[in-house]
Amino acid sequence: MLGFLSARQAGVDDPLRLRRAESTRRVLSLKLNPDRDVDRIHGNGINTIDIDAIEGRYMLSGGADGVIVIYDLENHSGKQQYTCRPVRTVGRSSRHVHKFSVETVQWYPYDTGMFVSSSFDKTMKVWDTETLKPAEAFEFEGNVYSHHLSPIARKHSLIAVGTKNPKIQLCDLKSGSRIHVLQGHRAEVLAVRWSPRYENILATASADSKVNIWDVRRASGSLFTLDQHNGEKSKASSQAENTAHNGRVNGLCFTSDGLYLLTTGTDDRMRLWNSATGANTLVNYGKVCNESRKRLQFSVSHGCSPEFVFVPCGSSVAVYALHTGELITMLRGHYNNVDCCEFHPDYQELYSGGKDGNLLAWVPVVRTADVEEEPNGENKVAASLSAVNPAFQDNWSSDED
Repeated sequence: MLGFLSARQAGVDDPLRLRRAESTRRVLSLKLNPDRDVDRIHGNGINTIDIDAIEGRYMLSGGADGVIVIYDLENHSGKQQYTCRPVRTVGRSSRHVHKFSVETVQWYPYDTGMFVSSSFDKTMKVWDTETLKPAEAFEFEGNVYSHHLSPIARKHSLIAVGTKNPKIQLCDLKSGSRIHVLQGHRAEVLAVRWSPRYENILATASADSKVNIWDVRRASGSLFTLDQHNGEKSKASSQAENTAHNGRVNGLCFTSDGLYLLTTGTDDRMRLWNSATGANTLVNYGKVCNESRKRLQFSVSHGCSPEFVFVPCGSSVAVYALHTGELITMLRGHYNNVDCCEFHPDYQELYSGGKDGNLLAWVPVVRTADVEEEPNGENKVAASLSAVNPAFQDNWSSDED
């Protein structure tokens, strides 16, 4: 640590090197924190969570019971041990509550005064956080599996929606209407994700084993379809269509810089793609257990070197090195399958939710103070001098004086 500080002071190191090193250390030391609890509100499993990008203070959760909860993650007690309490809840007693399972919740990227939820009741609702009433509601023909707002868009306010219908719906927040449809999948669309680098680029994953990349300004179909074989198919499968996985593709996540895209499928594989070219980087993560028939929410770290991937794997959360595929650790604490996890980039913390109805906080272990080594040789002389140096002595008189 002192080496980083002195190098930074001398101008030798990059300003962000110390931050990356400390962020990496914190991620590698993630543990289930016995001093931090999250109030259990959901009666059934938790399908989705989201932490606001503005303050990093409020967390949304949506459950299989249709309930939506807003948690305050800040410690107001000043004590080491505290519980994250709900500040607002859309409970079963509310007449605006979703009738069936909530599949996706997301804060409006620029303000915590609004959030969006979608559900198996075939609706997507835009909520006013203050009143907890829907400011807008969109109805669809089938179950809604996923929706996403662009985190960087300035020229549009589109929400991409994946439903049981193979067509991707684009809904406009400003007009409150569905303005466009993207056609290219042949089965239900399980996950949708806007690029954090280019506001018009959208990735969609479907039960037809395909992942399509779209430029929503184009009306002539997708830009390209990801191919797990990079175009090098065997003769037996030469007529087959491009597929990203050998099963349903139910998870999508861009890296924070938007240069890479991660996908997960029910073939128990996770793949890393170059988002610009669509090339499979062929990183081998091994078997990534995936039994979910719906959307699987996983997360990528931000500000670390190297970056890490946090992905639900049965009743655990697996942590992988992004570019090497190395399994770093397994975070165990849930009693049933984990369905979602979200990384908090401000504090390098991780929150996970599962079918056991619990929200768990994984927090970095506090750095312990460095133990001073026993001085020897010339250091003994320096130590003895400092022992009698008045600058190192306190001004309290002894009892004998």
